[in-house]
Amino acid sequence: MSENSSYNDISCRYFHKPGGKNSKAVLEAVSRRTEELSISKVLIATCSGRTAYEALKILQKEVKIIAVTHVTGYEKPNHQELEEKDRRELEAQGITVLTCQHAFGGVGRAVRNKLSTYQVDEIMAYTLRIFGQGIKVAIELALMAADAGLVRTDEDVISVGGSGRGADSAIVLQPANSSRFFDLKVKEIICKPTVF
Repeated sequence: MSENSSYNDISCRYFHKPGGKNSKAVLEAVSRRTEELSISKVLIATCSGRTAYEALKILQKEVKIIAVTHVTGYEKPNHQELEEKDRRELEAQGITVLTCQHAFGGVGRAVRNKLSTYQVDEIMAYTLRIFGQGIKVAIELALMAADAGLVRTDEDVISVGGSGRGADSAIVLQPANSSRFFDLKVKEIICKPTVF
């Protein structure tokens, strides 16, 4: 990384394909940026807990990991993908686990499913997917965590998302509450796939 008074040259990893096979490389890049930027919180999308467990092995001990799950009922009513034993184990390891309504897929998705018409939240999600599914997820996590009071809106965090299982994207951002979505600022893309 080189610095000039008017710009910074910062390394960015671009993966040839999306998916969980990139998880370790994503988390290594995230670990490097947490140190370089003195970032203390990292948001990790996780369905089964595997990516959060992997983050525990790679990130520095002083980094606070917040694992964000799919909403209960994502696959089918009353079903939570993250098993209770894994939730308890992650929490025992010091990870905060957040399960709440998806910022881009709550009531709007119900309207689409019932009336076959898209709402603003899902249109925003489709728009963000032009950067890849993982980037959309990373932005969504930041909104959810800010709404839950787990991250501040005046401090940068790193958010890690993926395309399906595992991680393939990470960004540095300043979170915002969902009701103030346009205050969210993506400051860096640490890594993402080029094909998605």
